[in-house]
Amino acid sequence: MIRSIASLARLISIARTFARHDALFPLEHMGVARPIVTLAKLASRRQATGRPGERLSAALEELGPTFVKLGQALSVRPDLVGEDIADHLSNLQDRLPPFSGDIARQTIEEEFAKPLDSLFAQFDYTATAAASIAQVHFAETHDGDRVAVKVLRPDIEARFRQDIELCLWLAQLIECIRPALRRLRPIEVVRTFETSVNIEMDLRLEAAAASELRENTENDNGFRVPKIDWVRTGRRVMTLERIDGTRIDELAALEPTEFAPRDILRQSAEAFFNQVFRDGFFHADIHPGNMFVTADGTLCPVDFGIMGRLDKKTRNYLADMLIGFLDRDYKRVAEVHFEAGYVPAQKSVGAFTQAIRSIGEPILGKPLHEISLAHLLAHLFQITETFEMEAQPQLLLLQKTMLVAEGVGRNLDPTVNMWSLARPLIEEWIILNRGPEARLRDMVTDTVTSLEQLPQFLSRAEHLGSRKPASDGHNDPVSNGQRSDWVLYGLIAVVIVLLTANL
Repeated sequence: MIRSIASLARLISIARTFARHDALFPLEHMGVARPIVTLAKLASRRQATGRPGERLSAALEELGPTFVKLGQALSVRPDLVGEDIADHLSNLQDRLPPFSGDIARQTIEEEFAKPLDSLFAQFDYTATAAASIAQVHFAETHDGDRVAVKVLRPDIEARFRQDIELCLWLAQLIECIRPALRRLRPIEVVRTFETSVNIEMDLRLEAAAASELRENTENDNGFRVPKIDWVRTGRRVMTLERIDGTRIDELAALEPTEFAPRDILRQSAEAFFNQVFRDGFFHADIHPGNMFVTADGTLCPVDFGIMGRLDKKTRNYLADMLIGFLDRDYKRVAEVHFEAGYVPAQKSVGAFTQAIRSIGEPILGKPLHEISLAHLLAHLFQITETFEMEAQPQLLLLQKTMLVAEGVGRNLDPTVNMWSLARPLIEEWIILNRGPEARLRDMVTDTVTSLEQLPQFLSRAEHLGSRKPASDGHNDPVSNGQRSDWVLYGLIAVVIVLLTANL
């Protein structure tokens, strides 16, 4: 009860902020808290101009760090907010005035229970970058290593926790009074957002993500992830190798160097492809401020708070779908969705094929350098409601990451399609992972897995058959033995059928 009252009070304050920016349309569309929306309209003067997405972005920025982060999270959900609004939300600037260097020093000393001077020979008290969750200071260790030190804002955890509780309460309210919107999984959206923020607020987890990405790509030419200084990394402080380079979007600074923008674009495409398809673990926040180019032309990412992960099944689905689109085999694209379970089995394959064709033809008919795989996925997600497709958050995050990557690519060289530069890698991966030999290898692996599980099946069958049934107190050992045999034979038959299907 107290939580609901507090949430209502906070919701009224938020609604008034939305009203001042003429950005109440999300609450109106969801059909929740109508009295609050009406009161907010009456009580607040509208001062905003611009497109809906711009007005919503301005309101979220005024509401503070949690809502900026929420807006960025919703920017990868065009199925929830619409493509136009999602595009504007992706431009939300996660910047705040820095807190004092003395507070940063105090946080570092409390984290490691040591004086700052014992950790660093030199520490710049002026932050070089400041965002909603943390800020970055340059420093130098006693070994002479030049490092960047990321420090969480004071009391940031409590502020986020309070706002996330409100978002969860609102999501539960939406699912309760608007059952039609359950398909979009609003509670899961908030939980995913909560998990993402919690990861960002434990800098050990961000450091682990950077370490994993570095390990995955250590043999990739032209791409290098900064090394984590684990001795000086904790929950509220992360220290990593400092990168000296130029932002990838600062073409004027890149031109005098020995490498061409097209070379950088090719390296970017290859790095992104390797992360998504080869490793299934990719940097999901690759806006220009998070990607630098060193003097020798090496790409160096920073800020590993938002990462994406795709399992083998999802990567295979993506590969089969993209091959189908590029071959204009729209029936195969449709079948891939049914095989993956993304479209309910009772839906028409023919109708879905028709919808797929309506997406593919307008995009694939363009000149090569104008084809956008990100827009292809975006249009695909737009038909989810018609065919009762459940949202796939991991694919939505990938689509938005691809959109940002394509924008960076166009800035580097608008005459080249970045994905065409990665085509040799794509073709090699498809042959190795989706060709006839790969499919046979997968079948053999599935068969071996089934055989390894056979003893467990038999053990469970024996246990099930030996259990004494509840009866009138009489125990027939012959009947029990027969029942055990029949259960055992039945399960063996099931295993044989499964093995035969794999072969």
